[in-house]
Amino acid sequence: MTNSAKQYAPATQRNREAILEVLQQVLPPSGTILEVASGTGEHAVFMAPHLLKHKWLPSDPNPMSRASIAAWLHEVESNNIYEPLDIDASLPTWSVETHQDFSPITAIVNINMIHISPWAACLGLMAGANRILPPGGILYMYGPYKQNGKHTAPSNEAFDESLKMQNPEWGVRDLEQVIQAASAQNLSFLKTFQMPANNLSLIFQHL
Repeated sequence: MTNSAKQYAPATQRNREAILEVLQQVLPPSGTILEVASGTGEHAVFMAPHLLKHKWLPSDPNPMSRASIAAWLHEVESNNIYEPLDIDASLPTWSVETHQDFSPITAIVNINMIHISPWAACLGLMAGANRILPPGGILYMYGPYKQNGKHTAPSNEAFDESLKMQNPEWGVRDLEQVIQAASAQNLSFLKTFQMPANNLSLIFQHL
């Protein structure tokens, strides 16, 4: 794998330490962390060396993203990151469910996905977490959210408009609707963390 496959997401540099700080507080003590929609792979290669009691399993449905993840992995000296899987959150079965060579998945991490994908991807994420996570397992989500149907900052409103111009099925989601969708899949909402740039971390626990 050559470095030409590597992609860069500037937001990763800005939010990765804040996300890690939350993960260190909320993750189960061990097990595999499945990252759904890993994008460039920059979060994976940053997080895994700080979470040595866990395995980090990146995934993305985009072949270019998986190539980028693999390119980043080859630059990191860490034995707790798996090669990326092809997972489309909206599908009724994920490839990880047919693999037997992973340690138990105790957490799912999803960063900046549900606003740049159709609502079906969010519903699929919740359903997948319900199928895969054990009782007490954690679903972590990060991104911008509306609260009580309203944007929390002018920048988020402008971002929402730009997303919908790219694809009418995209857009900043309503926090209450996300919590309701999670509840329908046996995921109990625990808390939110305020994050940089008017984003939130959402923590759910599988019942």
